[in-house]
Amino acid sequence: MTRKVFVAGVGMIPFKKPGASDTYDNMGAAAVRQALADAGVDYADVQQAYAGYVYGDSTSGQKALYQVGMTGIPVINVNNNCATGSSALFLARQAVASGVVECALAVGFEFMQPGALKSRWDDRALALERAMALTIDLVGQPELPSAIRQFAGAGYTHMQKYGTKLETFAKIRAKASRHAANNPLAVFRDVLSTEDVMNAPILWDGVITRLMACPPTCGAAAAVVMSEEFARKRGLRTDVLIAGQAVTTDLPSTYDARDMIRVVGADMVKLGAKQVFEQTGVGPQDVDVIELHDCFAHNELLTYEALGLCEAGGAEKLVNDGDNTYGGKWVTNPSGGLLSKGHPLGATGLAQCFELTHQLRGTADKRQVAGARNALAHNIGLGGACVITLFQKQD
Repeated sequence: MTRKVFVAGVGMIPFKKPGASDTYDNMGAAAVRQALADAGVDYADVQQAYAGYVYGDSTSGQKALYQVGMTGIPVINVNNNCATGSSALFLARQAVASGVVECALAVGFEFMQPGALKSRWDDRALALERAMALTIDLVGQPELPSAIRQFAGAGYTHMQKYGTKLETFAKIRAKASRHAANNPLAVFRDVLSTEDVMNAPILWDGVITRLMACPPTCGAAAAVVMSEEFARKRGLRTDVLIAGQAVTTDLPSTYDARDMIRVVGADMVKLGAKQVFEQTGVGPQDVDVIELHDCFAHNELLTYEALGLCEAGGAEKLVNDGDNTYGGKWVTNPSGGLLSKGHPLGATGLAQCFELTHQLRGTADKRQVAGARNALAHNIGLGGACVITLFQKQD
């Protein structure tokens, strides 16, 4: 039997550039304290905790949580590449939904170093070895960092297939900056024009400029989830329901189709979205606000199509029609997204939860999407993992 699970409390600290943040354990503890206070519970009420991070030693989750309390509960450390934060949320929700616990905590944090993402291990096979080799085969550009090569390569494929213009990706980045200007927790709050993005240093001529890629970021976010019975017994809030959630991984087509759009996860996104829409009876047309994984402006555009917001090849028109911002069909990344809010890998999925919880509560201040009732989160990590979550406002 699956029980209803509610997001009762959320916390998030301001994201910072590498070198400007606190330590990972202090950041994680701060986000947890916020989430507990927001939920109106003590750490002693939490029965299980899931701590997400990508770059850190084993049991870093305990290091952060022990600052808040030492109650002997299970603390599970989670690493699912860039989908780590939402994977931690999935596990916390699953524990409550299954009846194993009444109240669970998910926290994500990351203490990142400047520069492109890279493995910290040089004595074993890379997890992304197959994807990296196929990317080189399909698009070349061996001199570029792998993440840029993969996501920009997928964007290049879209340009070749559908005639998508480089300016369209620049418009997405400019939109992110306008949204982030209203988010005091975002690392970059300066408003950029489309021209600013186009005139930024070139990373791959005709395909990507530097401003189309998200920055390495440090930060933390957390969420407390609980059963309806637990919440009502204590007089706690039940206004944000996790109505549906799915975790998917790569399919054979990720590699067999020899298509860069699939290499960066389009098929697992489509599968996850299908599962969540079937679970909830909600379709793309019913969604009001979306936090999606815009690690590159290119991936935001690709995700519009993978989530079913438009047909394949239709994303450029969606952008040009303004259907990805206020006044359009959907508001995507009101927080500023990874491009402007920042991308501390382990915290990103929970930062999405933070934003969408406030959107559904009506407490998002200048970022508020009027009348938001259905909120969708999309968090993806190559290697691969995709987490799709539908949050719903409850009266």
